[in-house]
Amino acid sequence: MISAATEDAYSQLVEPHRAELRAHCYRMLGSIHDAEDALQDALLRAWKGLRRFEGRSSIRTWLYRIATNACLDLMKRRPRDPAEWPEPFPDELLEIEDGLASPDARYEQRESVELAFVAALQHLPATQRAALLLRDVLGFSAKETADALDTTVASANGALRRARAAIKTRLPERSQQATLRALGDHEVRGMVERYADALERGDLEAMVAMLAEDASFSMPPVPDRFHGLDEVVPFLARGPFQERWRHVPVRASGQAAVGCYLWDPGRGVYVFHALDVLTFRGTSIAAITAFLDEGLYADFGLPDELPA
Repeated sequence: MISAATEDAYSQLVEPHRAELRAHCYRMLGSIHDAEDALQDALLRAWKGLRRFEGRSSIRTWLYRIATNACLDLMKRRPRDPAEWPEPFPDELLEIEDGLASPDARYEQRESVELAFVAALQHLPATQRAALLLRDVLGFSAKETADALDTTVASANGALRRARAAIKTRLPERSQQATLRALGDHEVRGMVERYADALERGDLEAMVAMLAEDASFSMPPVPDRFHGLDEVVPFLARGPFQERWRHVPVRASGQAAVGCYLWDPGRGVYVFHALDVLTFRGTSIAAITAFLDEGLYADFGLPDELPA
């Protein structure tokens, strides 16, 4: 029989790591909902195996090993098409710090949850994905990584080399974190406000002035994607700019975003319709990813509707 004291001790060990483990599962799986399922599975495994924890590694390393394997098992049960966009993740749930997780990491913690990074990860085989995250995001040693993957150091290092080579071809030259720092909070807020204002006023010219020449517009899970102003502007003119909108700024996957509310004339209110995640390049918008999931408002703590 499990005692209250044991439960309390377990909680004290695990709770400080819950948010970072959730972020790890999100990177592995590209889905907020799959990440939560994997996290709950991992915490249950940790609870059942607590008495067998011998302290030969830190509790954090032990938990990451369990979470990684919970993700690998889930990936086998629910294979994900790498062409799918990763789901946006609320920054409030991530609770990760700025900068590197450890001196040995290659990627910043917030950089590693950006849409482009998580999308690139989904193209890697499972073991390569895990090896890259453990080594280059979390800063685990080669031995710790090999232990987590139940393989040899040589095998883990080989998976890491292949993962590094593959992901390099899919990442932009500059991360959003670097861009956001260069812009500064005031300028970022201004760009988000101008974006929302242009849509709400139906000012297509103002929107076009914000877009990079090679800007893209995509609407997961709809497969259509528009590239360059010649494709994006006509789509905006015949689609979003024919509607009435209101917006609420949020942060998603370490990036600027807005919750988009579409006017419902029958109900006389604005109803949540999509979440637009904005990717900046300098002072221009390089990509708009409009996630057409009407249930996202709950994940981001947003209201389901706004008054007229």
